[in-house]
Amino acid sequence: MRAVCQRVSRARVTVARETVGAIGPGLVVLLGVAQSDEVADAERMAGKVARLRVFEDEEGKFAHSVLDVAGAALVVSQFTLIADTRKGNRPSFTEAAAPDRAQPVYEAFCTALEGEGVSVERGIFGARMAVELVNDGPVTIVLDG
Repeated sequence: MRAVCQRVSRARVTVARETVGAIGPGLVVLLGVAQSDEVADAERMAGKVARLRVFEDEEGKFAHSVLDVAGAALVVSQFTLIADTRKGNRPSFTEAAAPDRAQPVYEAFCTALEGEGVSVERGIFGARMAVELVNDGPVTIVLDG
Protein backbone atom coordinates (compact mmCIF):
# COMPACT_ATOMS: atom_id res chain seq x y z
CA MET A 1 0.00 0.00 0.00
CA ARG A 2 1.21 3.44 -0.82
CA ALA A 3 -0.26 6.73 0.36
CA VAL A 4 0.85 10.04 -1.11
CA CYS A 5 -0.13 12.71 1.41
CA GLN A 6 -0.23 16.34 0.39
CA ARG A 7 -0.83 19.14 2.87
CA VAL A 8 -3.41 21.42 1.30
CA SER A 9 -5.21 24.66 2.02
CA ARG A 10 -8.12 23.34 -0.07
CA ALA A 11 -8.93 20.55 -2.50
CA ARG A 12 -11.75 18.99 -4.42
CA VAL A 13 -12.41 16.02 -6.66
CA THR A 14 -14.84 16.09 -9.55
CA VAL A 15 -16.41 13.39 -11.68
CA ALA A 16 -18.05 14.47 -14.95
CA ARG A 17 -17.63 18.09 -13.82
CA GLU A 18 -19.59 17.48 -10.62
CA THR A 19 -17.86 17.95 -7.27
CA VAL A 20 -18.06 14.70 -5.31
CA GLY A 21 -15.73 15.65 -2.45
CA ALA A 22 -14.13 18.84 -1.17
CA ILE A 23 -12.13 19.96 1.86
CA GLY A 24 -10.55 23.08 3.28
CA PRO A 25 -7.25 22.78 5.15
CA GLY A 26 -6.01 19.23 5.59
CA LEU A 27 -4.58 16.38 3.56
CA VAL A 28 -5.18 14.96 0.12
CA VAL A 29 -4.40 11.25 0.32
CA LEU A 30 -3.84 9.40 -2.93
CA LEU A 31 -4.08 5.72 -2.00
CA GLY A 32 -2.68 2.82 -4.01
CA VAL A 33 -3.63 -0.73 -3.01
CA ALA A 34 -1.35 -3.65 -3.91
CA GLN A 35 -2.40 -7.29 -4.38
CA SER A 36 -0.95 -8.27 -1.01
CA ASP A 37 -2.71 -5.53 0.99
CA GLU A 38 -5.34 -6.47 3.57
CA VAL A 39 -7.82 -4.55 5.71
CA ALA A 40 -5.33 -4.63 8.61
CA ASP A 41 -2.78 -2.84 6.40
CA ALA A 42 -5.36 -0.17 5.59
CA GLU A 43 -6.12 0.33 9.27
CA ARG A 44 -2.41 0.71 10.13
CA MET A 45 -1.92 3.17 7.25
CA ALA A 46 -4.92 5.21 8.40
CA GLY A 47 -3.33 5.54 11.83
CA LYS A 48 -0.07 6.72 10.26
CA VAL A 49 -1.86 9.29 8.11
CA ALA A 50 -3.96 10.58 11.02
CA ARG A 51 -0.85 11.13 13.15
CA LEU A 52 1.52 12.31 10.40
CA ARG A 53 3.02 15.54 11.71
CA VAL A 54 3.21 17.82 8.67
CA PHE A 55 1.48 20.91 10.05
CA GLU A 56 3.67 23.62 11.53
CA ASP A 57 3.71 24.94 15.06
CA GLU A 58 4.38 28.57 15.93
CA GLU A 59 8.13 27.97 15.43
CA GLY A 60 7.62 26.62 11.92
CA LYS A 61 8.41 23.00 12.86
CA PHE A 62 6.34 20.03 11.71
CA ALA A 63 4.73 19.33 15.05
CA HIS A 64 1.01 18.85 14.39
CA SER A 65 -1.10 16.23 12.69
CA VAL A 66 -4.32 16.68 10.73
CA LEU A 67 -6.08 15.71 13.97
CA ASP A 68 -4.28 18.43 15.92
CA VAL A 69 -5.30 21.14 13.46
CA ALA A 70 -8.87 19.83 13.02
CA GLY A 71 -8.21 19.39 9.32
CA ALA A 72 -9.97 17.04 6.91
CA ALA A 73 -8.80 14.43 4.41
CA LEU A 74 -9.78 13.96 0.80
CA VAL A 75 -9.00 10.33 -0.07
CA VAL A 76 -8.72 9.27 -3.70
CA SER A 77 -7.99 5.74 -4.88
CA GLN A 78 -5.09 5.68 -7.36
CA PHE A 79 -3.91 2.28 -8.57
CA THR A 80 -1.17 3.92 -10.66
CA LEU A 81 0.82 4.48 -7.44
CA ILE A 82 1.61 0.75 -7.53
CA ALA A 83 3.22 1.01 -10.98
CA ASP A 84 6.47 -0.82 -11.64
CA THR A 85 8.73 1.12 -14.00
CA ARG A 86 11.92 -0.90 -13.61
CA LYS A 87 11.67 -2.34 -17.12
CA GLY A 88 11.15 -0.08 -20.11
CA ASN A 89 9.06 3.04 -20.35
CA ARG A 90 5.58 1.60 -20.00
CA PRO A 91 4.45 1.17 -16.39
CA SER A 92 3.34 -2.28 -15.31
CA PHE A 93 0.40 -2.54 -12.94
CA THR A 94 0.60 -6.27 -12.24
CA GLU A 95 1.21 -5.67 -8.52
CA ALA A 96 -1.85 -3.42 -8.15
CA ALA A 97 -4.89 -5.07 -6.62
CA ALA A 98 -7.81 -5.80 -8.93
CA PRO A 99 -10.74 -3.42 -8.38
CA ASP A 100 -12.90 -6.01 -6.60
CA ARG A 101 -10.07 -6.61 -4.13
CA ALA A 102 -8.85 -3.01 -3.88
CA GLN A 103 -12.19 -1.33 -3.20
CA PRO A 104 -12.86 -3.01 0.17
CA VAL A 105 -9.32 -2.13 1.30
CA TYR A 106 -9.78 1.47 0.14
CA GLU A 107 -13.11 1.67 1.99
CA ALA A 108 -11.51 0.14 5.10
CA PHE A 109 -8.81 2.84 4.97
CA CYS A 110 -11.42 5.61 4.77
CA THR A 111 -13.48 4.10 7.58
CA ALA A 112 -10.41 3.66 9.77
CA LEU A 113 -9.32 7.24 9.12
CA GLU A 114 -12.78 8.43 10.17
CA GLY A 115 -12.44 6.19 13.23
CA GLU A 116 -9.25 8.05 14.12
CA GLY A 117 -11.33 11.24 14.25
CA VAL A 118 -10.53 12.71 10.83
CA SER A 119 -13.34 14.12 8.69
CA VAL A 120 -13.06 12.24 5.37
CA GLU A 121 -14.27 13.14 1.90
CA ARG A 122 -13.86 10.61 -0.92
CA GLY A 123 -13.50 10.34 -4.61
CA ILE A 124 -15.54 7.72 -6.45
CA PHE A 125 -13.70 4.42 -6.62
CA GLY A 126 -12.89 3.45 -10.20
CA ALA A 127 -14.21 6.65 -11.76
CA ARG A 128 -12.18 8.98 -13.95
CA MET A 129 -11.64 11.89 -11.58
CA ALA A 130 -10.15 15.35 -11.66
CA VAL A 131 -8.36 16.31 -8.45
CA GLU A 132 -7.74 19.99 -7.83
CA LEU A 133 -5.66 21.08 -4.88
CA VAL A 134 -3.60 23.88 -3.46
CA ASN A 135 -0.54 22.17 -2.00
CA ASP A 136 0.42 24.18 1.07
CA GLY A 137 4.19 24.48 1.36
CA PRO A 138 4.41 22.51 -0.85
CA VAL A 139 4.44 19.49 1.45
CA THR A 140 4.16 15.99 0.00
CA ILE A 141 5.01 12.82 1.94
CA VAL A 142 4.97 9.27 0.55
CA LEU A 143 4.09 6.50 3.02
CA ASP A 144 4.67 2.85 2.17
CA GLY A 145 3.21 0.24 4.38
